[in-house]
Amino acid sequence: MAEQPVDERAAPVRVPPVFIYRYEPPRPRVVVKADLLPAFAVLSTIALFGLPAGWLWAWLAPPQNVVIAQDASLVPVTGESYHRLDGLMLFVLIGLGAGLLTGIAVWLLRERRGPVVLIGAILGGGVAAYLAQRTGIGSAGGKYPPPDAPEVGDVIALAPVLEVWWGVLAWPLSAALAYGCLAAWNGLDDLGRRLG
Repeated sequence: MAEQPVDERAAPVRVPPVFIYRYEPPRPRVVVKADLLPAFAVLSTIALFGLPAGWLWAWLAPPQNVVIAQDASLVPVTGESYHRLDGLMLFVLIGLGAGLLTGIAVWLLRERRGPVVLIGAILGGGVAAYLAQRTGIGSAGGKYPPPDAPEVGDVIALAPVLEVWWGVLAWPLSAALAYGCLAAWNGLDDLGRRLG
């Protein structure tokens, strides 16, 4: 058999286009209006935990022993002036622990995950830390009352105090860090918020 000549000008074979359908789910949006009331409830609940945190600090914080000098000034016993820092660091540690638990607990509210509830948790942590500071100082003052008529040379125990304000930042910052780490670890666009 003889081969037939190939026509190089023959029309190319037309292949119909292939359509690939890809489902792109809609990007989740931040829910603000529906989360305002739950965020306020989170803020209020967290703020209430500041009262027992303050009582715990007052129970654990060490007093400062001082001696009454001739000129009626209070001279700290050797090494006792460090208790001012001990009280502050104890308050910060209580705040860090409470903030960590707060961030985890708020993250477990799966149907309300998002920035609105996070802001409520941070503000609630700040209010709770402020209440803990006020409650703790008041409770410690009642636990170590000043003597009625101190004399020169008497050793008295001064109630622990918090002399700086920045200790209140530990609770809200720790709550934000815990919540942020859990949100970053989650990796979903909707943070797993499929229930609400």
